[in-house]
Amino acid sequence: MPNYRSPGVYVEEVEAGSRPIEGVGTAVAAFVGFTARGPRNDAVRIANWGQYVQVFGDFVPGAYLPLAVFQYFNNGGGACYVVSVGSGGDGATAGPVAELTSATRPGVGVYQVEAIDPGARGGLAVEIAPIERAGGEAANGGDGDGAAADVGRAFTVIVMQDGRQVETFENLTARRGKRNVATVINEQSQLVRVTELDGVTALDRAPSPGTVALRAPAPAPAPRASAEDFIGDVSARTGVWGLAACDDVTMVLAPDLMFCYQQGQVGLDTVQAVQQAMIDHCENMGDRMAILDPPPGLNAQQIKDWVKEKARYDSKYATLYWPWVSVFDPVEGGRRFIPPSGPVAGIWGRSDDSRGVHKAPANEVVRGALDLEINITRSEHDALNPEGINVIRAFPGRGIRVWGARTLSSDPAWRYVNVRRLFNYLEASILNGTQWAVFEPNDLDLWQRLRRTVSAFLLGMWRDGALFGITPDQAFYVKCDEETNPPGVVDAGQVIIEIGVAPVKPAEFVVFRIAQITAGAE
Repeated sequence: MPNYRSPGVYVEEVEAGSRPIEGVGTAVAAFVGFTARGPRNDAVRIANWGQYVQVFGDFVPGAYLPLAVFQYFNNGGGACYVVSVGSGGDGATAGPVAELTSATRPGVGVYQVEAIDPGARGGLAVEIAPIERAGGEAANGGDGDGAAADVGRAFTVIVMQDGRQVETFENLTARRGKRNVATVINEQSQLVRVTELDGVTALDRAPSPGTVALRAPAPAPAPRASAEDFIGDVSARTGVWGLAACDDVTMVLAPDLMFCYQQGQVGLDTVQAVQQAMIDHCENMGDRMAILDPPPGLNAQQIKDWVKEKARYDSKYATLYWPWVSVFDPVEGGRRFIPPSGPVAGIWGRSDDSRGVHKAPANEVVRGALDLEINITRSEHDALNPEGINVIRAFPGRGIRVWGARTLSSDPAWRYVNVRRLFNYLEASILNGTQWAVFEPNDLDLWQRLRRTVSAFLLGMWRDGALFGITPDQAFYVKCDEETNPPGVVDAGQVIIEIGVAPVKPAEFVVFRIAQITAGAE
C-alpha cells in the first residue's frame, strides 16, 4: 500500500476484478509433404497462396501438398504451416533453359537464359549479335584492347520463337549499369529472364556471338519420403512431431502420404503407421485434430472395410473424409483427383469465420471441386456414417458438399467434430486467459476472481449460441470454493476450478412426422 505523508488528493490504479479471456484461433492447418523448394523439415507459417509460392515454389508434378494448400486457401482457410519433407521435387517447375558462354574463355558459362513460362510451347532461341562499326570493326565501349575491352563491347540480343524474331534488345553490355544485359532483359522481356553465373570475372563476362536454343531441363526426380520423414522427431523439430513447437496449430494433414502410396514407396501398413502417429501427436498435444485421407480407388464397401476391419482407428482427435475430389491441376493442364483433406481444412476455417467453431463444418460447398471419385447412394451412405466416415456428396442443383461431421471415436460423447473442436477452443482460451493467476495468493478473493473470469467468458459463448440451454445456469457452471479447494489442496499449492458446459450438437437427422387427419376433427 502507498505511504501517504502530506495532505492532498491521490489517484491509484487498482485491478478491476475479473479479467477478460480472449478466444484463441480455431483453424490453423499444418501440411506435411513435398514442395518444389524451400526449407526442409522446418514449419513455416504461410498467410496466403502468394506467400507459399514465394517460399516453396509452385506446383510439383505428381505431389498433392501444393494442390492441397491452394484448395485450402480457395475454400476459405486462413494462415497455415507447411513442413517440407523428403527429397526430390526441387526444380520440378523449371522452364526451358540455355547457357551463354564467354567470348574470351570458350566453353565457360557466363549467363543462364530461362523461359519465364515453365510450360512454354514452341522453340525458343536467343541470338547474340555484336554491333559493327562502319569500318567493319566491332563496336567497343572501352578504351583498351583485347580482353579488357570485351566486357564493354556492345551487342544485340534477339529472342526468337519458332524461328521468328519476337523481341530485340539493342546496345547491351556485360558491364554494370543501365544497359547491362541481365538488367534490361529481366525488366523488359515477356519471354525470358537472364541470370549471371558465378565463377566468372568481369573481364570474361561478355557472351560469345551465335544462336543458342532453349531446351527443357532434365526432369526432376520424383519426390520420395519414408515413414520416418513424415512422422519426424520432436527434438529435431521434423515431420509431424516437430509441430509440437507450434502452439497455434489446430489441424494436421499429410496429403502426400497418399502420393507415396500410389508410387509404391510405402504400403498400406506404413500408411496406417503414419496416420496413427498423426493421431498420437494430436492426442498428446490435446489441442488439434488429424484430418486423415483414405486410400484412392475404394468403393463404399471397401472404404467401410478398410476403416472398420483394417485401420480400426478410434480417436476423438481424428476424422476421415471420403471420397477423393477432382480439381484442376495446372501442371497436367486438366482434372486430377486429390485427397480431400486440403479442401476440408479450408471449409473448417470458413465455417469458423462465418458461424463459429461450435457449428458443425458440414453441409458446406467444396469450392474448386469439379467432380468426385465416386458418387454413392443414400443406402450406401447409411452404412458409412455410423462408422465415422464423413462422405462428400454431389447433389443435383446444390453442388458438391461435405455431408458428415463425425470423429473416429466410439465414444458417443465425442461423436461430433464440432464438439471436440469447441472443447479444444474452450480449454486453450481459458488456459491462455488465466495465466495471471499463477503465484497469486490462494485465498477466497482469487477463487472469486477466477470464477467471475471464466463465467464471463462462458456467458459470451452461450450468447453466441455455442452452449445449449435456455438460461446460463442450464448451459454451464463454474465452481471454485472450499469444496473444490480443501486445506490439503491449498497446502499443495493448487487451486481447482470445476467447469461444466453443455455443448450444442448438430441436427444430423431432421425428421418431419406427418400424419393424416380428418377434416374438422380435433
